[in-house]
Amino acid sequence: MGKVELNIGTDPELVEQAKTLGISIAGMDERTLRLHLQKVDPAGAEARARLWAKENAEAIAEHNSFVEEYGLLSDYYRTW
Repeated sequence: MGKVELNIGTDPELVEQAKTLGISIAGMDERTLRLHLQKVDPAGAEARARLWAKENAEAIAEHNSFVEEYGLLSDYYRTW
């Protein structure tokens, strides 16, 4: 049985970083590529994490405020 060609979307910044580092991304999904880049270029992974946290700081603060006020949505299911 032959393989089926599948097109998946991947973060263009990850693709560019892999290209810069000379890494072939054939056969990798975005999650696998992220994990591989973390091992190969930890400084780049750290920079992406800081950028993500900065870009999402407002949403994170709103979520934390909601949890403070109302608790976790899963609290209803906790028995302890």
